[in-house]
Amino acid sequence: MKKKKLFLVIIALFMVTSVFTGCSEDAEKSKATDFNYDRDITVAARDAASGTRGAFHEIMGIIQKEGDTEIDKLVTGALEFDTTDKVVTAVEGDKYGIGYISLGSVSSRIKAVSVDGVEPSVENVKSGEYKVSRPFILVTKGTETDLVKDFLSFVESKQGQDIAEEMNYISKIDEPAEYTSSGKSGTIKVAGSTSVTPLMEKWQEAYFKLNPDVVFEMQSNGSSQGITAAIDGSYDVGMSSRELKDDEASQLNRYVLAIDGIAVVVNNENPIDDLSSDVVTSIYTGEITKWPESK
Repeated sequence: MKKKKLFLVIIALFMVTSVFTGCSEDAEKSKATDFNYDRDITVAARDAASGTRGAFHEIMGIIQKEGDTEIDKLVTGALEFDTTDKVVTAVEGDKYGIGYISLGSVSSRIKAVSVDGVEPSVENVKSGEYKVSRPFILVTKGTETDLVKDFLSFVESKQGQDIAEEMNYISKIDEPAEYTSSGKSGTIKVAGSTSVTPLMEKWQEAYFKLNPDVVFEMQSNGSSQGITAAIDGSYDVGMSSRELKDDEASQLNRYVLAIDGIAVVVNNENPIDDLSSDVVTSIYTGEITKWPESK
């Protein structure tokens, strides 16, 4: 009798599992069936001042050389946004949308796809398998004030780099030292990349707890503006999510504090989970206008 009851329980569990598995498979099939591959792709990009755009378009070959001139071949009609969240909102609300954002900004609102079969993750960026990545840079001009130097010391410290890693960025400081509160006071003005901003906000919050007499003024207005603000001295620190150009680098002190992956993101209802880099480039240059049924 006991064996019979056990057998019936096993059968019941098998049937329940089968039902849930079947439902899951049906849901995936339904998602794929509901997706209209004949619909045009909605291409979302960052604005021209964005370091994310500069890095992504260069890595993916969207910026192409014609003679001695580099030209951004972004498809005509692409939606261009001045913040990461606007890209996320656009893709979240459009089943046929595609965009690119900082790996640290990926959330359940959208889906990050693999590129060339490699998942965008901290581990894969660290190992070099995921190729779509860029540096997070802070820049200053000339001799920093003691207060700015102290803040940079905090950012490069173990506490500062732990914050970067907690936010899914990759530390670039080898064996960072512990930071001890300096008790300094004053104002630090920071401007630049909207991608670096979330990390900068966490750094400022943690630094303020240790040095409560320090005030921060911050503008999130793009890497190019942040670099310009540091060069002209209107801000103490510029944030950039792209590498400096030669003429910029010659005028600034440069601090690479973290590495960030750039994720290619699509709507959660899009059944595609992986795209080749060639397809991504072709979508962004307008050579492909409809979603491919295979990568």
